[in-house]
Amino acid sequence: MTNSAIEGNILVTGAAGMLGSQVLLAAPDGVAVIGTDLVEAPGVKAHGVDLSDPQAVKTLFAEHGPFAGIIHTAAYTAVDKAEEEPELAMKVNGTVCGVLAEAAKEAGIPLVIVGTDFVFNGKASEPYTEDFEPDPISVYGETKYQGEVLAFAAHPEGTRIVRTQWLYGPRGKHFPATMLALAKERDHLKVVSDQRGSPTSTLELAPALWDVLQKGEAGVYHAACEGDCSWFDLASATLELSGVEGVTIEPCSTDAFPRPAPRPEYSVLSCKRLEALRGAPLAHWRDALSTYLGN
Repeated sequence: MTNSAIEGNILVTGAAGMLGSQVLLAAPDGVAVIGTDLVEAPGVKAHGVDLSDPQAVKTLFAEHGPFAGIIHTAAYTAVDKAEEEPELAMKVNGTVCGVLAEAAKEAGIPLVIVGTDFVFNGKASEPYTEDFEPDPISVYGETKYQGEVLAFAAHPEGTRIVRTQWLYGPRGKHFPATMLALAKERDHLKVVSDQRGSPTSTLELAPALWDVLQKGEAGVYHAACEGDCSWFDLASATLELSGVEGVTIEPCSTDAFPRPAPRPEYSVLSCKRLEALRGAPLAHWRDALSTYLGN
């Protein structure tokens, strides 16, 4: 199932979130977008819908459809809290994907699901390709992987999983904004330097999701900005590109900041399949960060 053009309403879940809100703004000209989220917010046309309830999803389709496709950005993203709430995390990250896939199959439409690098164990030494066997090490990672499994089982010919990582953007809570806030309060920061990934701007990712919906085939795609770095590198670049002075940043190990959920040490993604689809990679992480910061 490959779409050469988008015609009809497109359902975007998590439309009030950091990524979903950007997906709404990045919609191609002439495309009608129906945003849904648990809260009322700009761009959210259907709020309070329990996407894990098949009947609620049928009602959503009946009231706001017909839909020509779905971009599913909604997720349980509290990585540490998921260790305490595995059932809720599974409901949101797993069950919902299966329900949406069933609805998409019945409607004969494509479904794009935003996935995560947390499906990998982080023990690799080179970028993860799309066909690398997932081996999540946290509840969050496991529930996101189960969402992939359920979606492919329900709608194999129409499901596209787009795994990404280290997201930030104009809205929502994220690492660069946290660093800038802390830099106003302190003159010395400690940041983990032994985890590596690719910081990815929603300004880069959102248009890519539309391309996968419109031109992609079923399967898995990786979508992250080019290059890789540590959290320490990202913090340093954020302050540097923002012109922050008088704040020193000290690298430290993950052990210095113990968290309930383990993190992959190395989760860089190989994005060759997406690059082939779009004809170009996403921007280098440092260039994307500079754009986000207004430089």
